[in-house]
Amino acid sequence: MSQAFPTQRGPDMNSSLAPFALPADQVGLTLAAVLRQRLPGRSWSQVRRLIYTRRARVNGELCLDPARRLKEGETVELLARPAAKPHPTETIVLRHLDEQLVVVEKPAGISTVRHPVERDWSERRKMLSPTLEDLVPKLIAQREGRIRKGPLPRLRIVHRLDKETSGLVVFARTVAAERGLGKQFHAHTVTRRYLAVVPGFVSPQRIASRFVRDRGDGRRGSTNQPGVGKEAITHIDVKERLPGYTLLSCRLETGRTHQIRIHLAELGHPVCGDKVYHHLPDGSIRPDRSGAPRLALHAVELGFVHPITHQEMHWEMPLPPDLQAFLERLRTAGRGKHADQVDRHRS
Repeated sequence: MSQAFPTQRGPDMNSSLAPFALPADQVGLTLAAVLRQRLPGRSWSQVRRLIYTRRARVNGELCLDPARRLKEGETVELLARPAAKPHPTETIVLRHLDEQLVVVEKPAGISTVRHPVERDWSERRKMLSPTLEDLVPKLIAQREGRIRKGPLPRLRIVHRLDKETSGLVVFARTVAAERGLGKQFHAHTVTRRYLAVVPGFVSPQRIASRFVRDRGDGRRGSTNQPGVGKEAITHIDVKERLPGYTLLSCRLETGRTHQIRIHLAELGHPVCGDKVYHHLPDGSIRPDRSGAPRLALHAVELGFVHPITHQEMHWEMPLPPDLQAFLERLRTAGRGKHADQVDRHRS
């Protein structure tokens, strides 16, 4: 039975809530129940409508399930306006396709893979907030002109990009390809280069540390304890110096979760638009005045040896329009400041 939503529009439909940590006495409640407590006077149907119309986030991720049970440490947010609808498959580009693997241009704002607890969701529910893992098999079927009954063959995950990161991703299509690519990722022989915009000036360098899941504030990060954590190595080079900012080329030697974001933040230069790793050691938030449209991180280069044919393979993907426009704004602002300084000097 389809859900009937109230059609009225009033002050209750224009509410918003800044991100808040789930109180201890609300652990285990549903998302709808928590929001209803925060929105006195709203009916259950009105609260569910807010969720169904893409207004609620849990831990920064859009949540369309009013019945989701919330856990300790999670954050909840209610947006003033509905979040953007899922990317249609037309925005996803297949750069390479063969029987063993597929290389894809991932747009920002879409998760690479689905969380394990969501894998048993119905197809309809998944399509409310699809992942790259959900959409690419459909594109492959269209490209190959195959009409199948039942579920499409699943892709095999060998690496992933953060939801707000754009760039190149490879999926394996067979067990043999998954094993072959996995060995290359484990041996750190896969070429993975990113572009990142950060505040201030960063010099070329090699960053090496050991990562732990909780550095003491609930976030991933580096530790100074010997023999603890996993090695993380990032090579940083300067692509362009901008007024007050630097466009960096970052090459991964290892591939830990959020590695580039953590290393740059711990260096004192968090990626522009990063809403997770922008905290100072004392717990305060480092202000981001860049105006970045989203996380300014892009996987620009991917290269590896084909796991079956042993052919050298390599791709590059230009910055998407949103980050191109962001860079141009930074350049233009810098030229304006320079012109003002010249005018003052002449006068």
